[in-house]
Amino acid sequence: MGRYAARRLLQMIPIFIGTTLLIFLMVHILPGDPVRAIYGDKAPDPAQIAQIKREYGFDKPVLEQYFHYMLNLLKGDFGNNLAGRPVVDLMAEAFPVTLRLTLLAITIEIIIGVGLGAWAGLRAGKAADTGVLVFTLTVISIPVFVLGFIARFIFADELGWLPPNVQDSTSYSQLFLPAFVLAMLSMAYVARLTRTTFAENLRADYMRTALAKGLPRRRVIGVHLLRNSLIPVVTFVGTDVGGFIGGAVITEGIFNIQGVGNLLYRAIQTSEGSTVTGVVTVLVLVILLINLLIDLLYAVLDPRIRYA
Repeated sequence: MGRYAARRLLQMIPIFIGTTLLIFLMVHILPGDPVRAIYGDKAPDPAQIAQIKREYGFDKPVLEQYFHYMLNLLKGDFGNNLAGRPVVDLMAEAFPVTLRLTLLAITIEIIIGVGLGAWAGLRAGKAADTGVLVFTLTVISIPVFVLGFIARFIFADELGWLPPNVQDSTSYSQLFLPAFVLAMLSMAYVARLTRTTFAENLRADYMRTALAKGLPRRRVIGVHLLRNSLIPVVTFVGTDVGGFIGGAVITEGIFNIQGVGNLLYRAIQTSEGSTVTGVVTVLVLVILLINLLIDLLYAVLDPRIRYA
């Protein structure tokens, strides 16, 4: 497995370079002139614009800018935004907030999603199974921003159980409601996926063999059935981590959370190419490492899987 992990890490290098190059080109070519965007409707001095472009290297060819960006990246330097503040400092403030939100959302997604799915899968075709399917379909059909506003209206504005906006981003109790909203859609998909795999594996030969040997039903379900049924769920949840980190723009906006989604949204609005590139670069690294971790977890869940 060590050789497999080393080979996968080497394969990540060209993927990382290609992805970051694509993002860099999109950020620095498509939005237009970021320096002129600073002045808004004002007529800027051409000499001042030229000076700023020289200072930030915008006067050089895009590929040369990318080459210098990657060299600085090896030193941990993500550059500065147009206000002169290091991008790494902005990310150091935003990423811990979003990571806490993501961790809480993933926990909710796994506990409720796998629990509901397993409960429905063990009762396939019965009223409980139908109820879970109807509930998950209802959740899937409602957009996230609608769920967010409904949850805030009920639990914050009407019942007063929670503040409408997150005031302390280190408090998991204040992050619980936005994390629950963020996890709802994925939780519904996890429940449906777990239900399907449970129902299919219940009819598998290894389940009948284990029960025929006299193993306790609780052990058969908790060890054999659960481990084999979690392989597709692990894949889905793993891809969700990157999606939660990068896709929390709506949830963070509704609950005024100063995380990565909020930072990315403000950077796009103000044409802060360095900030957008830095955030997306870190997200690419996170997603690549998570995909590697998912592949390694397959061998833990299913001993039949071996990597050469």
